[in-house]
Formats: sequence, C-alpha cells, structure tokens
Amino acid sequence: MSYRKLGRTSSQRKAMLRDLTTDLLINERIETTETRAKEIRRSVEKMITLGKRGDLHARRQAAAFVRNEIASVHEDGEEVVVQSALQKLFSDIAPRYADRNGGYTRILKTTQRRGDGAPMVIIELV
Repeated sequence: MSYRKLGRTSSQRKAMLRDLTTDLLINERIETTETRAKEIRRSVEKMITLGKRGDLHARRQAAAFVRNEIASVHEDGEEVVVQSALQKLFSDIAPRYADRNGGYTRILKTTQRRGDGAPMVIIELV
C-alpha cells in the first residue's frame, strides 16, 4: 500500500484528506498543492463510486468519511431546504456520473505558490 505522508502524523493526514474531500464535493472545484490533489483524487473517486451504488451500506460508508457540513441552503416556496455534503453526493453528483466508469476528477496545473514555491493545482469534478 503506497501513499504520501504529506509531512503529517496519520491522524492529521486523515483529517486533512477528509476535509479536502468534503470541500471538493461541496464546491466541486478547489485549489491546493499538487501532492494533496493527487491524494484526495483517490478518496473523492471512492466516494463518488459509493454514491453511484446508492444503497444503505454505501451511504453509511460514505457518511463515515465525509464530514457533516452544509452544502447549500435554498428556499422552496415556504420551506427552507438545507442540503448536507452527503446528500449532495448521493442526489446531485453521483447521478451525473452514472454512465462513467471512473475518472471523475481533473487536475489542472497553475502557478507556483509564492511563499515556498510549491506547485499549485486546481482539482475539479469533470
């Protein structure tokens, strides 16, 4: 099993990957370093595959990884509808990729970070 340590302990690394994965699912496009993007690509694609399965077990597995954050709030007549990141994954994102077998993300290289020269990328859902 190979993965990048990203200069963090295992608990810090897991928390960072969970946060970045949740942010990507909510915003559908984030800017981060190249190594972080390559690592979160793995977890995002697993979450979308779970969303495509759509059964209760897949929903519970995704809920164990994705943070419980609010993705959107909008009004539907008199009601205020609050959608979480997990609901957005299963209702909006997964049906979009029903006919696609993997390759749900795209990494676009941008400039280097000014402070330390780290290569920055934009990772987005295709």
